[in-house]
Amino acid sequence: MDPFDSNVAANLPRNMIENSMFEEDPDVVDLAKDSAAFPTFPALDPDEVMYEPRSSRLLVRGLGENDMDEDDEDCESSARLLGISFMNRSSAHRSSSFPYTRQAPPRSCSRPSARTTVVCVLFLVIVASMTMVLYFLPGCTFTKAGCRKTNKTTPFEPVYPLSTNGKLFPWAQFRLPRSIIPLSYDLTLNPDLDNMTFIGRTVITMSVHHNTKIIVLHSAHLNITKATFKLGDQETRDVTVLEYQPRQQIAVQFSEEMKAGQYCVLTLDYSASLSHTYDGFYNSSYINKDGEKRVLAATQFEPLSARKAFPCFDEPAFKATFLIKISRKPNYMTLSNMPQAKSTPLSNGLMQDEFEKTSVNMSTYLVAFIVADFTPISKNVSETLVSVYSVPEKKEHTDYALDTASELLGFYNNFFEINYPLKKLDLVAIPDFLAGAMENWGLITFRETTLLVGSQSSPLEKQLVASVIAHELAHQWFGNLVTMSWWNDLWLNEGFATYMQYMSLQEVFPKLDIGNSFLAVRFRALDKDALNSSHAVSTEVNNPEQVEEMFDSVSYEKGASILMMLNAWLPGEHQFKKGIIQYLKQFSGLNTETENLWNSLTQVSVSAQHHNVSEMMRSWTSQKGFPLVTVSRKGGQVTLTQEHFLLTSDKATYTSSLWNIPVTYVTDNCSLDHDCIQMFNLKTKSGTLELPESVKWLKLNYKNTGFYIVHYGDEGWAALKDALSSNVHVLTQEDRASLIHNIFALSRLGRVSFYQVLNLLKYMSNETESSPMTEALLQLNVIYRLLEKRQEDSLVARMKKYILDQFGSLMDKQTWGEEESVSKQELRSALLGSACSLNQDNCIQQAKDLFKQYDQSNGTSRIPGDLQQVVFTVAAQSNEDWGTLLHMYQTVTYDAEKRKMLRGLASTQDPRRIVWILKAGLRGDIIQTQELPLVISTVCNGFAGYLFAWDFIQENWDRLIEKFPLGSYAIQTIIKSATSQFSTQAHLDQGFFSSLKERGSQMRSVQEALETIRLNQRWMDKNLPTLQKWL
Repeated sequence: MDPFDSNVAANLPRNMIENSMFEEDPDVVDLAKDSAAFPTFPALDPDEVMYEPRSSRLLVRGLGENDMDEDDEDCESSARLLGISFMNRSSAHRSSSFPYTRQAPPRSCSRPSARTTVVCVLFLVIVASMTMVLYFLPGCTFTKAGCRKTNKTTPFEPVYPLSTNGKLFPWAQFRLPRSIIPLSYDLTLNPDLDNMTFIGRTVITMSVHHNTKIIVLHSAHLNITKATFKLGDQETRDVTVLEYQPRQQIAVQFSEEMKAGQYCVLTLDYSASLSHTYDGFYNSSYINKDGEKRVLAATQFEPLSARKAFPCFDEPAFKATFLIKISRKPNYMTLSNMPQAKSTPLSNGLMQDEFEKTSVNMSTYLVAFIVADFTPISKNVSETLVSVYSVPEKKEHTDYALDTASELLGFYNNFFEINYPLKKLDLVAIPDFLAGAMENWGLITFRETTLLVGSQSSPLEKQLVASVIAHELAHQWFGNLVTMSWWNDLWLNEGFATYMQYMSLQEVFPKLDIGNSFLAVRFRALDKDALNSSHAVSTEVNNPEQVEEMFDSVSYEKGASILMMLNAWLPGEHQFKKGIIQYLKQFSGLNTETENLWNSLTQVSVSAQHHNVSEMMRSWTSQKGFPLVTVSRKGGQVTLTQEHFLLTSDKATYTSSLWNIPVTYVTDNCSLDHDCIQMFNLKTKSGTLELPESVKWLKLNYKNTGFYIVHYGDEGWAALKDALSSNVHVLTQEDRASLIHNIFALSRLGRVSFYQVLNLLKYMSNETESSPMTEALLQLNVIYRLLEKRQEDSLVARMKKYILDQFGSLMDKQTWGEEESVSKQELRSALLGSACSLNQDNCIQQAKDLFKQYDQSNGTSRIPGDLQQVVFTVAAQSNEDWGTLLHMYQTVTYDAEKRKMLRGLASTQDPRRIVWILKAGLRGDIIQTQELPLVISTVCNGFAGYLFAWDFIQENWDRLIEKFPLGSYAIQTIIKSATSQFSTQAHLDQGFFSSLKERGSQMRSVQEALETIRLNQRWMDKNLPTLQKWL
């Protein structure tokens, strides 16, 4: 199907570009109307400047501005694009001049009389006295800004906000009080999938820990219709619930104090709409094999959305048990964390499913329930029933997930020496799901692309599914059994699960060759942590936006990296394992902080040298960034010096940070085996080690197991380059990749010239392994795209020639048939992806032939999984094949393949299609809105697309933050994708982010974007002349 009007040569057809495309589907209308759905972000004052779309427009050759419909212009970019004129799109500036000039007062004045002087002095004394009285009075002065800082001599009295009914709300903090602790929840939910609503009853049994007159908990978008309260043996009585929407808190206030040690029960009846975003208790749908729309309801509560399904103490430390009852139609089924206990027919024709009370205490974010018509396959592992659920049409794609989960569950049971504590473990593929997966205890939810694989799937596709399953299963111990006390220590959950995901797959599924993938994500974590806008692994979190922003590469990949470094540093083969087992057993069912982990590892220490893990690791978790270790050598004496590796480095950002660095190194005498490793602990600014003078070179950070970057100095880099030129296998492939990553990072820092980078890469003609090759290609492609976006056409051509000269022969050697080796698939995918993106004729023709064969085979021919992205991307550059690919996307059922088709569609360079696919992703009909971050990311890679995408983001910002929470990983991805290739002052001067105010201007991802633009600009300004010379 061609979605464009073939009768119009240049203009987009009205039905594709008019504003009606932005009308909400029924599943988003209520959200748009209900402005109270986002109480955390106050509306701008009327007198504040509102962001307005820019007036500059895209002028296409042969198409005058007047020939374009007004609606056509909405997403058009202000680019100079393929003969398209670039127009200044800065917003109007206020004139700095005024229409009049104030006249200077006369310079002469008469001397004041004595009476006037006395009156003036008396007036000043009175004013000063009143000021002092007001200052020393307790309480607050009445200013526009509110209460000033209180006098330190008087106790602090919080200023309580007003609740929705106009009464004072009795709590004034983001975190809940600790005076009341929930013990158990009894939840009854009655969802109506026809009307997309639900009613519920929550009965919370609580313990009073400290004398108090209030109960404060969370509730968001719930209409509480009745509330009753029972204290100890007293009578049940009705109570009034106060609500403060900006913090999503509700409270019950009493005239008499509840005493520590008492127990009480709060019962809340409420109604709500099913969420139309991807959090809380939300609705989803899919089209079955008969073309019918089937609706379902699922949950996603992490981090702050359990409160959208039931009133609760929605913080990780408030663990409790849960008994859940859900009603459904007879042709549906329900799932929750625990096995179903019984099913009871109701008088209204519905069934009520009751689940066993949880056998463990859980945090609210781990509660889950689903109402759907899914189909399972199951097997028993030890005493646990493992099941994989999917829509009926995709049951055939669940076998691999079941086998993988079963193997990994057995591995974790043995490794942790603590058996998985629940009777069942469900893995469920949800058609609409924003995250990759969610570790709900006993009911893990996934995107279909991260759980379902076909029987003919490539090893790379299976690697992805196995990685996500391994990560979520690790959470059943790290995160579920032992949970961080607060979101500032999210890394205790995510860093551990990420590390265990890679470690477990290396043990259980060695053929998946997961090591290269882990190395690549460690490199990307270093790249992010080199920014001043980064944060410490364990950092302060004080609002919902900051909670969302903790879900980033620092918590995940850096957390995993420092655990890997610690494991490599600790003596003995199993000391790290013993330490984490000690940690899990000691804190089973409890909440922890980072220091608890270090103490557990210290307790099992077997060596005095390593007795204090906390002393070493605190420097890696309590401060942002990582060290740069510089090597200088004089004969046999090697001096190591450390400093903060900070790309934005000036007096304002200088830090005196020091790390306790477990330096590993190898030399030309012995460099490949694990036994070759030598260690040096660098705690201070500098340290010295001794080497035989006969040693020609040394390589620090063996296999990149440490989280730091190394600068070897001119002589050191030259020696390593010479060694690799003589014998590429003198270092492991991880060490070769690490050298490539480090020298590009040092070039970005300004410590080495780009000539030195190119000089090291000369050895690459002999390189054959995946990790060094993919890292080099990635780094060169980043520079290529920056040059392309700057329209440095001559340099773009030279960079293209350089890449093809360096890697062309290896590109030509790649085959286009099935390949079983994962590392060879990774290498082939990277090489051919680069070749086709650089329009290498042979690559383009092979991809076109393979797509044509696939299209004409009626499903009998198959494109190898690692080549599908390359083939679909090439196909999307053709008008005819783009339409064919869109039709395939709408009909194919295999999700991994479908997602690659979507990326292909989004890679088009046709402006009409770019606009269409961005709008389609926002609408959510043909393309699911969950895929919009991927669409934007892919569009931004293209020369034609990145400014279209940037205009689209600015003009639709409010709708984006309705669909994806501020600070969420989706918003982070969108911002980074759109801005990471900007490199001019004009991009910095636009002021879009600052105009957002409460709608996102303070997000860490915004600061990261601005910093990245400045760094790109700095690198380009410094290196453009030298690039012209060296290339």
